[in-house]
Amino acid sequence: MKKLLVSLHLLFLIPNIVLGEIVEIYSLNQMDDDRGFCIDIRGHKSKAKVNRGLQAHTCYSYQGEVAVDQGFDTSKLMENQFHLPAFDVCMEAASVTASTSLQLNKCRDGQLQRFEWDKEGRIHLIDDENLCLTVAQGESRKGGGGSPVHLIRNLSMETCSDTLKRFQRWGMRTVD
Repeated sequence: MKKLLVSLHLLFLIPNIVLGEIVEIYSLNQMDDDRGFCIDIRGHKSKAKVNRGLQAHTCYSYQGEVAVDQGFDTSKLMENQFHLPAFDVCMEAASVTASTSLQLNKCRDGQLQRFEWDKEGRIHLIDDENLCLTVAQGESRKGGGGSPVHLIRNLSMETCSDTLKRFQRWGMRTVD
């Protein structure tokens, strides 16, 4: 029942999203980049390095498409998995502790790969609703490309809180 409610919530929250479509997952807080920050594999697009984990990076959608290293499968999102089909890997918390990093591994039904959105737009581990996907505060660091240059921030699982709420709220979108 809970899975159905989350699925319905996502469909009403983002009504233009079609199951099986590729979407980018972006922070609702643009911080210091008007293009926004998306969940991204470290590295560059098709040459991204899945063994280096995930980061928050300037969204590539301003270029007219969802990039392969930022593209998630909506049908897997409805199953509580954050699957990047171009690399056939899923987002995974390194552990169920605060400040843990996010890595990528072969998709399986393990507790560290089971995430869900709450009604406030936070993404948290199903096994610990108190740990939310969080973009690092402070200044962004410069990436290696883009005009203007792309910006990067770290991602981690942190205790869900009102203090960090602006760094813990997420949405998903396609490119129009």
